Amino acid sequence: MSDLKLTDSAVVDGAVFASTSFKDHEQVVFCNDAETGLKAIIGIHNTVLGPALGGTRMWNYDNEADAIRDVLRLSRGMTFKASISGLNLGGGKAVIIGDSRKDKTDALMQKFGEYVNSLSGRYITAEDVGITTHDMEMVKLKTDHVTGVPVEMGGSGDPSPVTAYGVFMGMKAAAHYKFGSDNLGGKKVMVQGIGHVGETLVKHLTEAGAEVMINDIHMDRMEEVAAKYQATIHSGDVFDAEFDIYAPCALGATVNPHTIDRLSATVIAGAANNQLADEWRDGATLKEKGILYAPDFLINAGGLINVYSEIAKYDREESLRRTENIYHTTLEIFRKAEVENITTHEAALKIAEARIIQTKAQQN
Repeated sequence: MSDLKLTDSAVVDGAVFASTSFKDHEQVVFCNDAETGLKAIIGIHNTVLGPALGGTRMWNYDNEADAIRDVLRLSRGMTFKASISGLNLGGGKAVIIGDSRKDKTDALMQKFGEYVNSLSGRYITAEDVGITTHDMEMVKLKTDHVTGVPVEMGGSGDPSPVTAYGVFMGMKAAAHYKFGSDNLGGKKVMVQGIGHVGETLVKHLTEAGAEVMINDIHMDRMEEVAAKYQATIHSGDVFDAEFDIYAPCALGATVNPHTIDRLSATVIAGAANNQLADEWRDGATLKEKGILYAPDFLINAGGLINVYSEIAKYDREESLRRTENIYHTTLEIFRKAEVENITTHEAALKIAEARIIQTKAQQN
């Protein structure tokens, strides 16, 4: 189950403000262009720490309510991701409704760039699921409020390798805390979703000696990655398999009441946003069951750290150095959760929210 299937009657009924996914968002922008077929939504959650920066996701949503719900949840997550990573950025996200393999054109991406430009820098876009650096090139033709463009255009390039590196660091920290060693050799790891980030994570895990299992909705991708890294394809239900570490790297909400009871892993550490269908309920259930959860908005922050380099003017080496620190921050979160007897998600959220509250007080 993905976060796109969560029950939210307010969204289904067309109400945004009453939606449980609406959490004090500052702005939601609907973009429509008949000529290119663009249907997009931009969500700006919070700009206390700086302009809202977050990727654009292109997905073939079942309905518009799913798209609204997704952009609201994703943009809120970006606020906390930026905060806990110490970045002077707010939280925002965009979704484009459509099949990225069939519906995406250069004209559509350029038109999206015009809408981003109309926000005058309140929202800065980047890559996400279904979007490539070439797409960001097209957006760049219409606005300067874009990151993740190719290096030859003055950008930081594809952020996905840095995202994957951060997830790998977070996973190693989780292994250290749960198993007593961050050596992943011999550990069975299920990587669900093998896009750009998932594939790079598979590479790191293979080099670390882990037994890697992969799952994806596209069989051609699984066959390609399996052949490249000698990973084991699992084409059935992920939760029917046995493994030590679960790495969700596709859409969110795969950790929910329907899956937790079936989960064989004792560690969850992946790249997907909003992995918990309900952050309080599901976080508490994981804690009760002794399953260690590495908060997604913490360990998948590498990509954001990388694209922020285009604003803060540091190089890829510095991006990797800052991303490597995710290992230590993750361990700190685990210790805080244990000492305060709270969930790991709550521990991370407390730190992120405290920085925003303090900054807002200083501004006032």
